[in-house]
Amino acid sequence: MASTSKTITFGIPCYNSAEYMDKCILSILEGSSYADDVQIVIVDDGSAKDDTPAKADEWQARYPELIKAVHQQNGGHGVAVMKAVANADGAYFKNIDSDDWADAEALQALLAQLRRFISMDEKVDLVITNYVYEHVEDNTRNVVDYRHVLPRNKVFDWSQIGHFKMSQYLLMHALTYRTETLRAANLQMPPHTFYVDNIYAYVPFPLCHSIYYLDVDLYRYYIGREDQSVNEKVLTSRVDHYWRVARVMMQAYHVYDDITCAKLRSYMMNYFTIIMAICSVFSKLSDREDAMDELQKLWDELKAYDPRMYRRAKHGVVGLATNLPGKVGEKITIGGYRVAQKVVKFN
Repeated sequence: MASTSKTITFGIPCYNSAEYMDKCILSILEGSSYADDVQIVIVDDGSAKDDTPAKADEWQARYPELIKAVHQQNGGHGVAVMKAVANADGAYFKNIDSDDWADAEALQALLAQLRRFISMDEKVDLVITNYVYEHVEDNTRNVVDYRHVLPRNKVFDWSQIGHFKMSQYLLMHALTYRTETLRAANLQMPPHTFYVDNIYAYVPFPLCHSIYYLDVDLYRYYIGREDQSVNEKVLTSRVDHYWRVARVMMQAYHVYDDITCAKLRSYMMNYFTIIMAICSVFSKLSDREDAMDELQKLWDELKAYDPRMYRRAKHGVVGLATNLPGKVGEKITIGGYRVAQKVVKFN
């Protein structure tokens, strides 16, 4: 196991990322003023279409004390993220995808806070920061913050959280884990699967006993490009990836039995319900002939695994709205999704 000689490790999974990985890497180097307690682990995930592997090695050669280049056979996003975790020397770990970047001022604030925790020997399991969608098509930005949900400027636990709006869930972009805590979660990331960031932002939470919210807009990313995994056409073609992710999340916990904190239990059940709703909506949108059969299989598995989780996910408000029967029900479900999409701007 790697030592924790650094304050933080930034993992950057790269798959044919030559075009934009430099911006991401530079945003961390420059934003941290090339600090020697910051590490970047670039994971080349079997890139074969461009010079990503050579670029990763060049970056390591240029800054051997700060950057580690790791190469693996193509395993997909989740496998690449976990490879970075395995190679991290930082007390804390944050993933930044290669086409995204970090804000310099916010990064300095995060580093200052993490250094404080380390100097005081305070083991904070999870640090939460804001993230910003930069919308390509209409040149607008959408900041997701947690000001009215989480206490500020103090260490707290899950019992002190407020109510999260639909547009406000704790996604991967918001999370900086204590590396030990993240490793202890032993995440099982299915290979060659998109949307595994939902597993990353769910399974470790019950192990996070101490949390800190730093109200800075750290993580920046573009949304609205044609090839993005959250683009609706792309998403619909990969509905089976969501089925896979839902199964991993389902089997991680019997939420009502395993999660002792009522507020965390409620949060996790709501989040899982949304994942099941996404499975329902995109199965209806899918061209796959077997989509509805596979969806039914997923619901049947959930019912057998945990009847209470099933009832909440299928027969609560969100479940009912996204599983209306018949062709008319399907139209209403998809119409509701389109409205939500405009309001929340999630793709």
